[in-house]
Amino acid sequence: MERYNRQILLPEIGQEGQERLKKARVLIVGVGGLGCPIALYLAGAGVGTIGLIDNDTVSASNLQRQVLYTEAEIGLPKAVQAQKHLQALNSESDIKAYPTRLTVGNAEEIIEQYDIIVDGCDNFETRYLINDVCVRLDKIYVYGAIRDFDGQISVFNYKGGKTYRDLFPDEAEMLSMPQPSKGVIGFIPGLIGCAEANEVVKIICGYGDVMSGKLWYINLKTLETYTILL
Repeated sequence: MERYNRQILLPEIGQEGQERLKKARVLIVGVGGLGCPIALYLAGAGVGTIGLIDNDTVSASNLQRQVLYTEAEIGLPKAVQAQKHLQALNSESDIKAYPTRLTVGNAEEIIEQYDIIVDGCDNFETRYLINDVCVRLDKIYVYGAIRDFDGQISVFNYKGGKTYRDLFPDEAEMLSMPQPSKGVIGFIPGLIGCAEANEVVKIICGYGDVMSGKLWYINLKTLETYTILL
């Protein structure tokens, strides 16, 4: 366990927490700007099984923020390339790649295999799908979203707590909104992705104040940050 020694030294984790991480099964939906840091830090922490679902390929415009990939991988499937890098980082973790989109047809079959579902996607439709399947299967949904210089996180369906529909109850209205600008500073997905990974480890090891029933927001231009109750 030498590789995990620095976190085992923390009383909040210890040997028992590390064993819990080894047994945990976490699915990351989207291996882009958010999914890359989520996956890197969960693999580094020793999560035993990590699923990666993404139907996209690596493009040059991704490399400003999607730090798992290299120029040589442009045009290749993100889920498969991420799997290779994460397996090289930690051979003790079982990294599973799903080079497809999460859909109504496959969501339940895939999600039921995991304990915690982590949001690395970029659209409302997928988030409502994740939420509704997690509610049906009693799975925890760790949510994160970014735009421009802003980001936010929450944890849904944790011990029967608030869900994504409590935050955004009107699905039709959300889906009808104009697409936001694709502009984003590369640091914000790194920060929000790490915050999501932090919530996952807190939930697995059973310490700290989980962001259930709350929404945390940060703006990197001003470093303004606040937490609101849902």
